[in-house]
Formats: sequence, C-alpha cells, structure tokens
Amino acid sequence: MNPSNLLQQVAFIKEIDKLKYIQRKTRLFKSDRQENDAEHSWHLAMMTIVLAEHSDKPIDVLKVVKMVLIHDIVEIDAGDTFIYDSTKNHTNTEEELLAAKRIFGLLPKEQAEEFIAVWEEFEAGETDEAKFAKAMDRFEPLLQNTSNNGGTWAEYDVPYQQVYDKKKAIREGSTAIWNYAENLINESLEKGILKK
Repeated sequence: MNPSNLLQQVAFIKEIDKLKYIQRKTRLFKSDRQENDAEHSWHLAMMTIVLAEHSDKPIDVLKVVKMVLIHDIVEIDAGDTFIYDSTKNHTNTEEELLAAKRIFGLLPKEQAEEFIAVWEEFEAGETDEAKFAKAMDRFEPLLQNTSNNGGTWAEYDVPYQQVYDKKKAIREGSTAIWNYAENLINESLEKGILKK
C-alpha cells in the first residue's frame, strides 16, 4: 500500500462530493425536485446492472458502470449542459477535457489515466460499452419526463422531433429498450405532451 496514493484518492473522493450540488434540469420521477448529477449517475449505474441483458451486444457490465459513474464528474467544473440547449453543443468540449484532467488528475497517475480513458471512451460512444452507457444516459431522463407529464420537454417547449432525434441514440445500445422508449415518445405526442 502506498500512503501517498491514499491521500490522493481521499482528495479525489472529497472533490467529487461536489457532484451532489450540480443540478440537472430533469426532475425526479413524479416530483418537482430537480435531480443532481450524483443521483443521476447512481441511477444510471443501477439501470445498467438491471437492464444489461437487453444490450444488443455482449458488454462488460463493470466497465459500463464505471462509465456512467464517471461520465458527469467533469460537470463539477464545466457545469451541466441541458441536452436540448440550442446555444451550447452537448458534446465533448475543451472545457470538459480540462475538467477531466484536473479532477481525475487528483488521483494517482495510473488511476487518473484509467478514469480519463473511460471518460473519453464514453464520450466517443464507439464501443459496445459506450453505446449501452449512452443508451442509459438518454433513457433515464425520458422515463422521468414521461412520469412528469412532459417535465422539461413541456417546460422548455421541446418539440417531438428534437426529443426523437436525441433519444434515438438509445437504439445503438439496445433495440429492445429503444422500442420501449420510442413507444413512450410517440405516446407523448399522441397525448399532446410533445408537439410536432
């Protein structure tokens, strides 16, 4: 055991507590309270464990869990970008990369490199694990919004096509989950929650 590693790891653990203060736009199921990034990440990790059997390809579940727990840590510095924000692109930015290097850089070198690599793999969205992780990341707020009579879709007047286009990334990780999600989106249109 390296005592220096322990000090660095504890510093990182204290730093990521800040994730609990990063508010997302989406609200908890059937609630007016906004979710924070830590709650979101925990929920995605549980969804990954529960829904892994629906992945179209064999996946390393532990790696996906790491991805969903790590993916939003950069928002401690970069802030949360609303997926339907039309003024700021919701993709990997230089700001997020700087945040990843600073925050994960608190860890011992080998761990820092692993966490940055996992974060970059998620952002690239090319591996089977990243596709499933991104499917979970898009699926959870869809479930929340449908439980809240449109939630942020209604609040920010997000049209059907924009929701559909953002959510179809679910299909890349799981056809079964996408079929379920697509049905929810279409039902939301039929009910007037989403507008054409």
